[in-house]
Amino acid sequence: MTLAGIRVLELGEMVSAPYATKLMADLGADVIKVEPPTGDRARYRGPFRGEVDLDASGLFLGVNTNKRSVVVVDGADLEPLIAEADILVTNFSTARLAALGIDLDALHAARPRLVICSITPFGLTGPYAGFVAEEITVSHAGGWAYQCPGASPEDDQPPLKVFGHQTGFQSGMAAAMVSLAAFDKAEHTGIGDLIDFSAMAHTVGMLEAAFIAGSYTGDNPSRLGSRLLQPWGIFPCLDGLVFLVCVEQDQWSRLVEFMGRPEWTEMGLFDTNELRGDNEDLLSLYISEWTAQHTVDELWREGQARRICFAPVQTMADMQGQPHLEERGFVVEVEHPVAGSIAHLGAPFVDSERRWGPLRPAPVLDPEARPRFGPVRAAPSSPGRSRPGPSGDSRPLEGVRVLDLSWVWAGPYCGMHLGFLGAEVIKIESAQRPGLGRRLAIYPPDLEPSLNASAYFNQWDQGKLSCELDLSEPSSIRIIEQLVADSDVVLENFATGVMDRLGLSYERLSAINPEIIVASISGYGSTGPLASFMGYGPTTGPLSGLTSLTGYAGGQPRELGIAVGDPTAGITAGFAIAASLVSRRATGRGAYVDVSLWEGTASNAIEGWMAHVLTGTQPDRMGNRDESMAPHNCYRALGDDEWVSIACADETQWRALAEVIGSGLGDDARFVDRAGRKQHEDELDALITQWTRTHDRWLITEALQAVGVPAFASMSPLDLLVD
Repeated sequence: MTLAGIRVLELGEMVSAPYATKLMADLGADVIKVEPPTGDRARYRGPFRGEVDLDASGLFLGVNTNKRSVVVVDGADLEPLIAEADILVTNFSTARLAALGIDLDALHAARPRLVICSITPFGLTGPYAGFVAEEITVSHAGGWAYQCPGASPEDDQPPLKVFGHQTGFQSGMAAAMVSLAAFDKAEHTGIGDLIDFSAMAHTVGMLEAAFIAGSYTGDNPSRLGSRLLQPWGIFPCLDGLVFLVCVEQDQWSRLVEFMGRPEWTEMGLFDTNELRGDNEDLLSLYISEWTAQHTVDELWREGQARRICFAPVQTMADMQGQPHLEERGFVVEVEHPVAGSIAHLGAPFVDSERRWGPLRPAPVLDPEARPRFGPVRAAPSSPGRSRPGPSGDSRPLEGVRVLDLSWVWAGPYCGMHLGFLGAEVIKIESAQRPGLGRRLAIYPPDLEPSLNASAYFNQWDQGKLSCELDLSEPSSIRIIEQLVADSDVVLENFATGVMDRLGLSYERLSAINPEIIVASISGYGSTGPLASFMGYGPTTGPLSGLTSLTGYAGGQPRELGIAVGDPTAGITAGFAIAASLVSRRATGRGAYVDVSLWEGTASNAIEGWMAHVLTGTQPDRMGNRDESMAPHNCYRALGDDEWVSIACADETQWRALAEVIGSGLGDDARFVDRAGRKQHEDELDALITQWTRTHDRWLITEALQAVGVPAFASMSPLDLLVD
């Protein structure tokens, strides 16, 4: 696939908008990044090999490959760039855009063909529209932190932010998907779109079973309590930590055999998932005693050979040496004029034409640079597949038909979002083997359990049509082939090799329909030495290194609260599908997209990865704290297990916070500057907690947001349900 010739203008900083445009640039789009004279904030973030250098910040280098940069002081300088752009992506606030002379509604009216995507913490409308936020704010406001680390026994510890700018990366990928879908519509109709993207809303949409459990049952899941499936967790080994999850009963049976049928497995306490959940503590103790006698690699490889889902808890150094990732081209060397040669994380997916970069390093900050877009693009050389196209007031993917052969979460999550964008999604199901989503026991308390009543299935498969087929029957395969002939996309997340064994390989499907786009999602990808390994969403935190980076200060690596690999891979597949639709319009060719849960999640670990390759070490686990900002934490508020996140990114915000709290905080010599606040962070957090624990979290949020301080309550599922 290729996005060559598409002109993208980025008014962005830090992660969300820059990551969205990086994804387009890496596929060939011409991206011009607009910066102030002081540069993108990410240039100051690091990590650095040595002294602070605005051209050598690891975060900036990682999210700005293949772009050009222009320094803009006067909004008038933007006018010719906007006039030539096909897509404009921004995460600037409304006030910051206004200072550049930009009103998004007016711009949309004046340039109706332009696709405008505004990514903000809370959206452009609603009571939180003017709120300020950092990553920690969105993580807690969107409910992700409230679920992290998951199944924790430590009720005195606060909800936990996952390492890095995870909501920024997730929002960037999703915004890129929607922007390209809208662009494809604009190519067909001549009418673009104004996309109002809320990072909070997108984060809420990733909460796995937590939000829907609150809606269906009235429960309020949190970082405390138990998992739905057992065994599930991180276990000690002779040389490190290993993750284990048994999703199906037959996997538990194989694990029992692998362990040599120890006596405790014959006690009758662990025969079913329900019994294992009732006896979770004892089960974890027994399994820990067994895993502690083996190495990580032994359990990972021998367990996988028995189709048991083990995965190592890897550091960045462990990940860099993985032959599987190297064979798939996931680690690539990029030569930067200032930072030198750096190993970058590669593509979050592999496409059949392998068109993905990076080819050019991130731009240096050059106030004299005056880039312009290239020549005006010619009309698409091919109209692409003949299908009913969208009208000007329709959703972007109306007229696109998706054949959805996926199940559980990653694939269904992708199909759901394609449906949100207007595609007709036909889900293929089997009565002989109903999907796990239909079987998970999350039912309203007054409703008879059935395959149609599970909240899990009803959430992730909303808006789809359904067709029941037994794929072991040749007649069903013939029906699939007939549907493929009249579809645009095939989506599947079977284990690697299943589609081939069914006679539905990409080669076969493309022979039926040369313009078909096939998106395959699997744990490790369809190629490479570990392609046969099984992988679920929860394994990708350990595999990607994010688990090793996430946890309370001084504590062990912790899980990420949700099975993040599933929505990450789902949205990655959605982006790749949208890009393939755009490319197909120009080339007339379909594509095969190979999405790995591991690589998709690891792509969001740029900060940890860059720290490793630039400094030789990775950041310490630090809970809700930040490497540079202080204060930056989640504080106990008045009430039972109620918390509020507070962050100060600059001196103005610090002075405003100190004035609201009072008690001489702003006059304390220990906290006079950022360095002092970091040095005395324990004392500072203790003083802030003295204030927060005597006040309602919403009063704290409102008081601090009123003076421009990023703050928000840590939201539970029931909080979100009534928000």
